[in-house]
Amino acid sequence: MSNLQLRVISAVVLAVVTLSLTWLGGLPFRLLCAAMTILIFYEWSRMCRPVAATGLGFLPEALLLVFVGGLVAGLPASWLLLLVAVMVVVTVVVGSMRQAGQWDASGLAYAAISGLSLALLRDGDHPGLVAILFLFAVVWATDISAYFVGRAVGGPKLAPSISPGKTQSGALGGAVGGVVAGLLLAAAAGGGNLAVLGVVALVLSLVSQAGDLFESWVKRRHNRKDSGTLIPGHGGVMDRVDGLVAAAFALYVIGWISATADHPAQGLFPA
Repeated sequence: MSNLQLRVISAVVLAVVTLSLTWLGGLPFRLLCAAMTILIFYEWSRMCRPVAATGLGFLPEALLLVFVGGLVAGLPASWLLLLVAVMVVVTVVVGSMRQAGQWDASGLAYAAISGLSLALLRDGDHPGLVAILFLFAVVWATDISAYFVGRAVGGPKLAPSISPGKTQSGALGGAVGGVVAGLLLAAAAGGGNLAVLGVVALVLSLVSQAGDLFESWVKRRHNRKDSGTLIPGHGGVMDRVDGLVAAAFALYVIGWISATADHPAQGLFPA
């Protein structure tokens, strides 16, 4: 089996599982977000911790489990955000005292905000479902369009020192594909102001590509090709969700500004 075939099969399986749990929403989707949060931090810590590092012990993992418990239990956004702030501050302070560096604190923030954004966007209602599907459509279309346009057109590199394979033409093609997919999804779901949603889709597409570059920078900073080996043909979980979680946070913030921290999707896709 070729690597491309393996990638396609893995992608299809992941998409089916993810979309099924997204459709169910509620506890099943929060469990998915919790698992993703744990796996992101696991891969981050394995990439960023020196081999012999023991300065923080299991403190970051213990703090993350407390947060994950709150996420699965469906705590309000204010409590979850407070938990994120507390565990990051505690990790920073203890890390400074023990001269253990701050990569663990950064990883906790990255993993927790990723899970929180997705879980609160989905919520348990119809606007939440539409918001997550809108997010998926934009991010997945961005990835696919950027890949094929970049290969077909080529041209100047986007960020050669971080990710040599990405091109400016691919980035532009990804943005166009993401906006088109987002608008099609929004129109099919009966979305309101398509002009505004088109701008939101463009922002999400750009943020998604920035999130991809950020993870590439972290991997390059620590001399890693992939974040892990969990997903056949794709590498680790972070390799697959780097753009998604960045865009999810952006959409969560937009929804929070438009509505509330607990029900952000209602500001974007009113019932």
